[in-house]
Amino acid sequence: MSQTVYVQHGGLTQLPPLSLYVHFPWCVRKCPYCDFNSHEARGGLDDLAYVQALLLDLEHSLPAVWGRAVHTIFIGGGTPSLMSPAAMEMLLDGIRARVRLLPDAEITMEANPGTCEAEKFKAFRASGVNRLSIGIQSFDDRQLTRLGRIHDSRQAHAALDLALTHFDNVNLDLMYALPEQTLPEALDDLSQGLAHGVTHLSAYHLTIEPNTLFYRYQPAGLPDEDLAADMQEALEARLAESGFVHYETSAFARPGRQCRHNLNYWQFGDYLGIGAGAHGKISSAEGIVREMRYKQPAAYLQAVRDGDAAQSRQRVARKALPFEFMMNLLRLTDGFELSLFAERTGLSLASIQRQLALAESQGLIERDLQRLRPTLMGQRFLNDLLGMFLEED
Repeated sequence: MSQTVYVQHGGLTQLPPLSLYVHFPWCVRKCPYCDFNSHEARGGLDDLAYVQALLLDLEHSLPAVWGRAVHTIFIGGGTPSLMSPAAMEMLLDGIRARVRLLPDAEITMEANPGTCEAEKFKAFRASGVNRLSIGIQSFDDRQLTRLGRIHDSRQAHAALDLALTHFDNVNLDLMYALPEQTLPEALDDLSQGLAHGVTHLSAYHLTIEPNTLFYRYQPAGLPDEDLAADMQEALEARLAESGFVHYETSAFARPGRQCRHNLNYWQFGDYLGIGAGAHGKISSAEGIVREMRYKQPAAYLQAVRDGDAAQSRQRVARKALPFEFMMNLLRLTDGFELSLFAERTGLSLASIQRQLALAESQGLIERDLQRLRPTLMGQRFLNDLLGMFLEED
């Protein structure tokens, strides 16, 4: 039984773009740093039955998004590349049959560079996937072992070569500030990735999250804050020299190759989330509702059979909207047009003038009559900046 909490407030003048997120919760082995909703696949995997549940979940959700076009799809996990080509084709065909998917929709799938996954890349492209995001994390075999990854550097390079044979839009995930990592080693990882000619790169600082193995058993030799900051600045400079646009906190792209799906998140757009543990945000004339699906795969599958896979639905309170909006938009290095605040929240810009004036006086944002953007200091101290928009109960 899902919980529904409603807090009434004024509506929106227009609906934002709509994306679809599909969660595949299984992986071969849980990485010690991972706090995503992922579960080790034991005893085989019935991916066709899971896809049937996803499509039924989508059918149950259609009334909330009826008639709206879907601009992007992102298939995340877990490890979606564990799916069989038949399951992927069934999923995308089923989505097309149920929603109005735009002809130029960006369809991203996350993949790991293991040999069995990489061999499916051609079939995934034929099914309609047109953007691949590969979780390499490092090209250093020593670091890959520490991170609990099941691939080695040879497989990482081979997977990137094969991906770029079938896809012209490929993202590479890298991590830095790894145990005992030096600045030259972090830059070497980046150089090896750039040598492949990828169109997008995500560079993440290794963070120790609760409910992970690394949280219980912290790895030795983690770089201190100063070294981690030096790595970040050096990576950003190298990517800029290589022609990449730094458009979001951890995201870099060739011009015109920004991830459209993630941009919709960061611009406070709407997204329907299906699959175990998936989150969603749906706007209507009555306001904005956030949803979360049941996390455990067995509970999710049963909830789909019962007719409602959402464990919770909560209408976003009026006073929370400025923080929720800024939490996304201030991740963008170029900021946003001021008119977007009223368009996406239904609130007037005047309602946050006090917070904006405070942030500007402290050098955390800069603005003119059309646009607001975080300064370099605002990007470095983003949590402090966001805290200014957080209303206390």
